[in-house]
Amino acid sequence: MPRSTLAATRRSGAPTAGPGLNLPGRRSISPAYAFLLPGLAVFTLVMIVPTVQAFAISLTEWSVAPGRPSLFVGAQNYLTAVGDPVFWIALQNSGVYVVATVIPQMLLGLALAVALDRPLRGRAGFRALIYIPVISSWVVVSLLFRYLFGTDGGAVNALLAEPVDWFGGRWSAMFVIVLLGLWKGVGWAMLIFLAALQSVPAELREAAAVDGAGRLRRFWVVTIPAIRRTIVFVSILLVIGGFNVFISVKLMTDGGPSDLTQVPLTYLYRQAFNFLDFGYGSAIAFVLTVLVFALSVTQLRFTRRDDEESAA
Repeated sequence: MPRSTLAATRRSGAPTAGPGLNLPGRRSISPAYAFLLPGLAVFTLVMIVPTVQAFAISLTEWSVAPGRPSLFVGAQNYLTAVGDPVFWIALQNSGVYVVATVIPQMLLGLALAVALDRPLRGRAGFRALIYIPVISSWVVVSLLFRYLFGTDGGAVNALLAEPVDWFGGRWSAMFVIVLLGLWKGVGWAMLIFLAALQSVPAELREAAAVDGAGRLRRFWVVTIPAIRRTIVFVSILLVIGGFNVFISVKLMTDGGPSDLTQVPLTYLYRQAFNFLDFGYGSAIAFVLTVLVFALSVTQLRFTRRDDEESAA
């Protein structure tokens, strides 16, 4: 555009095409959205589209035979789940697993983080030792625990006066599964809490100490509120992980004896890949998804409400 024309355009107040300006009929994309688009496209391709397809499968009696149409059954698979006693046993076992692993992991993880946050000889070695189970293969440690608690020749029974059939009963088998979950997961909680503790301003602790607060009082009044959001974050992820337990149950008990140690994912796997009932398996997956989503939203809402009350 000639300089004289450009000057006249500016004097008249008409928009000009330039950086950061929008002409009529032309929209600019925010840089933030431009950076998000590739990731959003990949997420849609690998998550949203398969999720929609899986939901569609849950409404049908899915046929795996090529060329054979799948029969639409509506909510029948979900009604089957409601009336399936094994499915309810699986949900109960998941609830027990979540309660028995999440709370101890948080308490032990926080206690270890507090202990290892102080100057200590060999602190790095202790941190690595506690974190090693987290990065260990679920397959390897599950097979290891199955050997350790084996009825014949198991290392644990060799130390007991009377052998125990650990995998022969529901609760004894669940005890071993829970024990493995605790041993493998507490290091992750410790690491997250340790990072949060190191971000707490030292000035707050020093001010509380000057006011006469003891060590326990400082921890409860200063440290806990400072890492409160981290505690909620850890609890949500542990609950999600607890309901998604699969490999340890699959390899140690495979849902036995008599389906008494089934969890939703192992029962889903059996229905879909053993019985080829993909419609029912997809329905179980969606029931579990809705349950976990509802629990996560409830935790977030309680946290937000507490924050609003504290601010008020």
